[in-house]
Amino acid sequence: MEEEFEQQGAGINFDFKGFLIRILSYWYLFVICILIGLGIAYYVNVRKLPVYRLGSMISIKDDQNPFFTSNTSLTFNWGGISDKVNTAVTTLKTRSHNEKVVEELQYYIQYLKEGEYQKVDAYGQTPFTVEIDTMAGQLLNHPLRIEFLSDSKYQLSLTFEEPPSAGKLMVYDTKEKFPIQLDQNYSYKFALEEEVETPIFKGVLHTNGLRAQQGNVFYVQFLDFNAVVKKYENISVGTSSKGGSIIDLALVDGNKAKIVDYLNTTAKVLSRDMLHRKNLFATKTIRFIDSSLAVKAGELQAVEEEMNDFMQQNQIIDLTTESASLKTELNTYDLELRELERQLDYYQNLESYLRSRSDYSQVPAPSVSGISEPSISGGVSRIIALAEQRSKYQYSTKADFPAFGDIDRQINATKEVLLENIESSKQLLQQEISGVRKEINDLEAQARQLPKEQQDLLNIERRYQISEQTYKLFLSKRNEAGLVKAANVSDVQVIDRAKDVGGGKIGPNTELNYVMALIFGFSIPLVFVFLIVFFDNRIHSVQDVERLSQIPVLGLIGKSRQDSNLVVYNRPKSSIAESFRGLRTSLQFIYKRKGLEGSKTVLLTSSVSGEGKTFCSMNLASVFALSGKKTVLVGLDLRKPKIFNDFEIKNEIGIVNYLVGQQDLASITQATRYENLDVITAGAVPPNPSELLMSEQMDELMEALKHQYDYIILDTPPIGLVSDALNLFRHTDATLYVVRQNYTKDPMLNVINEKYRKGEVKNVSFVLNYFQQKAKYGYGYGYGYGYGYGDTYGNGYHENEPSNSFWSRIFKSKK
Repeated sequence: MEEEFEQQGAGINFDFKGFLIRILSYWYLFVICILIGLGIAYYVNVRKLPVYRLGSMISIKDDQNPFFTSNTSLTFNWGGISDKVNTAVTTLKTRSHNEKVVEELQYYIQYLKEGEYQKVDAYGQTPFTVEIDTMAGQLLNHPLRIEFLSDSKYQLSLTFEEPPSAGKLMVYDTKEKFPIQLDQNYSYKFALEEEVETPIFKGVLHTNGLRAQQGNVFYVQFLDFNAVVKKYENISVGTSSKGGSIIDLALVDGNKAKIVDYLNTTAKVLSRDMLHRKNLFATKTIRFIDSSLAVKAGELQAVEEEMNDFMQQNQIIDLTTESASLKTELNTYDLELRELERQLDYYQNLESYLRSRSDYSQVPAPSVSGISEPSISGGVSRIIALAEQRSKYQYSTKADFPAFGDIDRQINATKEVLLENIESSKQLLQQEISGVRKEINDLEAQARQLPKEQQDLLNIERRYQISEQTYKLFLSKRNEAGLVKAANVSDVQVIDRAKDVGGGKIGPNTELNYVMALIFGFSIPLVFVFLIVFFDNRIHSVQDVERLSQIPVLGLIGKSRQDSNLVVYNRPKSSIAESFRGLRTSLQFIYKRKGLEGSKTVLLTSSVSGEGKTFCSMNLASVFALSGKKTVLVGLDLRKPKIFNDFEIKNEIGIVNYLVGQQDLASITQATRYENLDVITAGAVPPNPSELLMSEQMDELMEALKHQYDYIILDTPPIGLVSDALNLFRHTDATLYVVRQNYTKDPMLNVINEKYRKGEVKNVSFVLNYFQQKAKYGYGYGYGYGYGYGDTYGNGYHENEPSNSFWSRIFKSKK
């Protein structure tokens, strides 16, 4: 029994049905919060500016120069498009690239106009454009008001509602910022195309074809350059699933014209920069050749002058037939020797490159040195192709991709074969060079047999011929590099330019704001109600009482809206009166079960004052009296007597006078105007109420009352405040412990539970008072376990309680 009681007392069961009904009882709070949330959402939505998202598409192609092949170009370009695509994606999001775009578009100048609720972006809608002096300071983050006085004159002004503090100027050429002390107001008048020089702005307003009208008002605001660039670094850049070389660009902003211009300009800047990098080789080659041509031209001119001077001094017009024949042969062998030496130098450089480098994507082309050996050209092409394939995998797979090992093995094998071919080709070239040099030596020996003048002229003409051939070679390469540069096209190809074709709006998401308003409007009161339920430790229902105590619930007493406590007499057909009749029946059943005969005693107590103990005592005594039983109501709350006013009797003499021996029982007993009902009031407040209730006189009083009355109702003090009632439990046949709905707290039942558990209190039952079936807690057993059946079935048996209006209930609850 003890363990069962402890388990039941400690058990916690959350009543979801009650919680839901309690939520519904606060419906007005949900309605108010939802309306407030929707109002806030509407206020925010109508003031939010539209947000748009537009996109464009570009392709990164490896556009080779159509005038050259891999064997005739100045250099190979086998890097592949994977590297270019990744480089382009990274470049488009870099600060330096976006700085160029912002600088070109001058997006640090913001054009505004008055909107319905705020200033809105007017980019592309103003009848003027601003050209600033980039070397002068411009005031940051303060809109300058421009009001047109005519179609060509305007007023520039800046006013502050409050005294201004120090501002900042920015020099856009150097991106430096300087402080400035602002005045209260600025106002100037200028004409379009007129130079403007003020402390806050230096520049010119140019007309742009749109006609200004008198009274038009616009605003110009200068923004921090770095902040603007940072904003556009968030441009969306991604490779398209349609192809590895396709890049999708997208930008979000409040002005579609700005988005279109920015996307197209960023593609233009990228194309320009990539073409510039692509032309770097040709540009540097041209620069080198130009410097070399100047040197060779000087050498050629010097040799030519030397030859002319020699011919004039020696009066020689030309070489003899024999000398001319030797010159022709020597020139042929000289050119052949230089060609062979150039090829040998290429082989040596290629060998050094292959042995010292791990990146083979920039291997020099054999055609640069005039090498057409198939094994060499094929090996170089093969190794470059493998390097390109590895580069593609490098940007799309992990470092441990299995194909890397296979490609590296193929590159190494190709490199070994190529190195062997280079070695054999070098040996052949060296043999050829030795043979050519031998032929040159033989011809030079023949030349030494010529006359002295013919030998010297032959040497001069030979040097002239070599210089001329070298000059022509450089000139040819210069023309080739120029043609390469002129024919080069950018690897960036715009597939789908950004364009405003309508639509593109992605915000503000007004529907989401309304949904969020509904969610928060519902959640806030829900949390509020949950916290109320969670921290509420008051008793609201029979289930709460049964959860907290093993003591049974004997009956429910409804809420009385009458001014008088004598509900049973004043409204005998009311539901509350029926509740007390039900309670009377339950008590009689208890008495019958215990086999009690003769006078019977009922004690009523509670935890604290205000739970309706006296109200229940008076009405319980009334129903016993109405049943024809002689009943006495004894007021034993000696500290706070209350039962006399409703019966229209006095409290001058009472039970205290009897207990101290001043009066007898007849003197303290007062008849009421109701038949069969007497009342014994408490009398004057004594200094020792507990001792009086424990005295022998109290025992004698109870015995005397049992001889005179059928039912004795004892109204006692709350046991949660004083122990007086505990001294009277020995005189009672049944004890009713009054609990008030929404008033009595859970811990207040601990005292009676402890007494019941120890067996110090027996025959005790709970009465749930002030019970409202339509309360905020959703619990209802009817009034008195079967006496409250509602309006449909109860109209023939009960009188309806007078109902108050909504506002009167609100006022009363506040009171």
